[in-house]
Amino acid sequence: MNAHRLARNTLYNLIGQGVPLFLALLAFPLLIQQLGTDRFGALTLLWAVIGYFSLFDLGISRALIKVVAEKSAAGETDQVPAFIDTALILTGSLGVAAALLLAAVTPWLVTSTLSMPPELAQETRSALYILAASLPLVTTSATFKGVLEGQQRFGTSNAIQVGMGAVTFIGPLAVLAVSVSLTAIATALAAGRIVAWIAYFISSARLFPAASRGLALQGRAAAALLRIGGWMAVSSVIGPIMVYMDRFVIGSVISLTAVAYYVTPYEVVTKLWLIPGALAAVLYPAFSASFNRDRERTARLFGQGTKYAFIALFPITLVLVTFSHEALALWIGAEFARNSYRVFQILAVGVLINSLAQIAYALVQGAGRPDLTAKFHLAELPFYLAALGWLVPAYGVTGAALAWTGRVIVDAALLFYASANLISVETLPRVNQAWLLPFLAGIVIAMGAALENALAKLGFLGVGLPVLLAWCWLRCFSADERAVVLGLFLHSNTKP
Repeated sequence: MNAHRLARNTLYNLIGQGVPLFLALLAFPLLIQQLGTDRFGALTLLWAVIGYFSLFDLGISRALIKVVAEKSAAGETDQVPAFIDTALILTGSLGVAAALLLAAVTPWLVTSTLSMPPELAQETRSALYILAASLPLVTTSATFKGVLEGQQRFGTSNAIQVGMGAVTFIGPLAVLAVSVSLTAIATALAAGRIVAWIAYFISSARLFPAASRGLALQGRAAAALLRIGGWMAVSSVIGPIMVYMDRFVIGSVISLTAVAYYVTPYEVVTKLWLIPGALAAVLYPAFSASFNRDRERTARLFGQGTKYAFIALFPITLVLVTFSHEALALWIGAEFARNSYRVFQILAVGVLINSLAQIAYALVQGAGRPDLTAKFHLAELPFYLAALGWLVPAYGVTGAALAWTGRVIVDAALLFYASANLISVETLPRVNQAWLLPFLAGIVIAMGAALENALAKLGFLGVGLPVLLAWCWLRCFSADERAVVLGLFLHSNTKP
């Protein structure tokens, strides 16, 4: 993969994830205003359910990306349809199993687990049944998406992703014109999944027409996909539990209103993942291709990916932490800001750390060690659940944010330790130097979070950001990288 293609695909991923973020920013205040905090809190749980089960393919779609990329690079595309057919049968079966599981636990979830007002219980139950029925479409859509990404068709994949973002956040607003019922909103979300499935199917069939002429499960293809995706499956199951469990604990222990206070800043700040996500999605196949053949290139890509993610995200995180209260008050309201701004600050720090860890995660999996990421998740899960069980009753939504951020700090430490051991010894000094950045970043962010006066905050950022950018320019960019940037700048200013 050349630099131009790497940059282009990263840009496609940024657009595919950035547009839904923009739509979410537009939709959230209107949805909270029209639905009320309880019904909006229930809607966020519906989003969490469909978000969790969309990853319920046990790593098969991610394994398919690797297989399609490798077969295409080797000129063996005639073997790809067998893997696509097999993956569709496997993910479709998993989707049906997930649908039956969700339908089975829905009564218990609604009546026994969540602190839900009685008037919301029936429509939430109906909404969950509708979303359960759509799950086979969700899991098989992930397979088609894997085909597109394995073929480096990030433009098509992200175009569909943008459409899904519109359905997820603007769809409920459109439904509000006729009903505030969660059942009606869930029907709109399910309809959007049907349209997306058709778009993915057509796009995939154009690349591999033979795969659309009939399905057949092939034992060797299934064994290869399950072997590659086996450990990825563990992460696919446990990872989303650790992503979404906090809101269900809050809903069970406190209230749906508290869920809204927690999830709203969470959904906003985690959209920053679009930057490392775009990088990691492109770096994953690059790591896979280079790790065994060119370890120095792998280390160079890893260092650059981590550095660029930090430089892109740290200034944004610092601004969000410093102005969290003012931003929430302006966006949603003063009461919401009083209840959510600490959550916003804590989660923003966690997202920054987790964003850097995503590059390490891509390296570990690209190096053929998905067992490490799975083992890390297995080790973290009981401690995270225990932390939620202690901190949420004791400190409310702030406690949930502390538990989540503490977990991602431990996860990042493990992933970077594993990455440092996987890449060559010659690159270790470069990796070790990077630990200075999080240390300094923590001090600066703590200073921004401690300020209360708006003028002091403006002064802090007015001085701090230029100093930070100058420091990054001198310490984070190599002489070659500075020459490239200056060359681009001078070239743009000498154009007629």
